Amino acid sequence: MESSDELVGFENITAFVENGTECVIWEWEPSYTVIPAVYLLVFTLGLLGNGGVVWLCWYPAARRKSADTFIAHLALADLAFVLSLPLWAAYAALGYRWPFGIFLCKLGSYLVLLNMYSSVFCLTCLSVDRYQAIVGGCGLPLVALPVPRPRRRGLWLAGVWALAGVLALPALAFRRALEVQDPGEGQRTVCDTDLSSLGLSEEAQALCLAALGLSSTALGYVLPFVVMATCYGLLGLALWGHFCRREGARRRRLLGVIAVLVLTFGLCWLPFHAVKTLDTLDGLGLLELPCSLRVLVYVAHPYTTCLAYFNSCLNPVLYTCLDPDFRLRYRAALARCRGGGGGGVGLGPSHSASRGGSDHTQCEARSFRA
Repeated sequence: MESSDELVGFENITAFVENGTECVIWEWEPSYTVIPAVYLLVFTLGLLGNGGVVWLCWYPAARRKSADTFIAHLALADLAFVLSLPLWAAYAALGYRWPFGIFLCKLGSYLVLLNMYSSVFCLTCLSVDRYQAIVGGCGLPLVALPVPRPRRRGLWLAGVWALAGVLALPALAFRRALEVQDPGEGQRTVCDTDLSSLGLSEEAQALCLAALGLSSTALGYVLPFVVMATCYGLLGLALWGHFCRREGARRRRLLGVIAVLVLTFGLCWLPFHAVKTLDTLDGLGLLELPCSLRVLVYVAHPYTTCLAYFNSCLNPVLYTCLDPDFRLRYRAALARCRGGGGGGVGLGPSHSASRGGSDHTQCEARSFRA
């Protein structure tokens, strides 16, 4: 079975286990309808949701918060990616036959990897920024890092896009529209990774593909998730102790938001990276998967990819709908556009709390602004 280092579907193949017993890999026929429908759904929701987030964060009259910069760039990364989804929807609907040529194959694959890296790096920066804002603003018993100024946040984001762009370069270099032979179906064109230009043996090419796949999992999932889980775990423990003697409703809401942010990211991406890692290790011979598990990995891969893609349209829900202040600002911005309101943009619960109220109220409001 070939190793998959990109977020695209497997092809129809027949694999053989080492003892010579044939292991037939098949695809569920309705996948050619279900998967394109999911991609188009993510495209529609992601276009509207992320477009709305970008508009609100950069709305001229808006009173911006520190986290808005990271949220806007996260939405921008998701927006650039979802614009490529109609290509992948057509690819799946055509039975993974690529009719769009080499340029769109490279560009679409590059946008997939660019989104994967830039979005997870933006989430990580947002987590660290939130940690700094809450710890520094509320005087919690944790190691306080200096709160980054706007110019420093700009440097963070420049680094995010530069690093993501570099890590996604293998897609531009090695993705190609290739002619492959299908058993019983003749030739077809696929968009896949081709390392033959490196002049390496097939065994060396397989090792390079495995290295690309495992490194993308380590840099695009494991390490960022460890940083985010650490930030939110420390905050959760500190906030629980800070608010333990006060009313619990707001505390539970705040901790619930933190848990949802981390768990949704982890749950959306974990199945894809787990399936990809199993496939890679099996291809390297480090794992010897039984035939039934190989078939499961093969069949599950397109659906784990759909789940990972779905995270691109969930982010606007997680980073706007769970924030009451963000919802209020969105309604105020719409009212201004319709000529029905004045300077209400940005005047939410955090504004009223900053003028008065208990430390508990101010700290909770500040955590949503972070």
